[in-house]
Amino acid sequence: MSRQPEKNPASRKVRLDKWLWAARFFKTRNMAKQAIEGGKVHCGGQRVKVAKEIGVGAALTIRQGFDKREVTVTALQDRRGSAAEAALLYEETAASIAAREQRAAERKAGRAGFTPGTGKPTKKERRQMKRFRPG
Repeated sequence: MSRQPEKNPASRKVRLDKWLWAARFFKTRNMAKQAIEGGKVHCGGQRVKVAKEIGVGAALTIRQGFDKREVTVTALQDRRGSAAEAALLYEETAASIAAREQRAAERKAGRAGFTPGTGKPTKKERRQMKRFRPG
């Protein structure tokens, strides 16, 4: 039995931490709470509290690691469902998607010249390193 987003969302509101958890932005409600309290979630450009009730059409800005998403709430849900159901709860702005992809490309380009080491040095290499170290 799959739960679909409510058809008449104008009649109710949902706590922000519950909605972020249901929309699968955070794995637990506690993680959503910590992000809100840490100033990583804004509603309408303002810092919000955990118990803020949001409705359809609310504009949210969510920072997760390197990513910053700007989403608009399209449906309300206070129970966590499948990822397909969670995707119906919000719509990310085109500018947000483009900026996120741009930052990801920049991070990938920054790692282009990096070559990981071959692992632990051999006994011969340790002797050679020891010659250069004082003492």
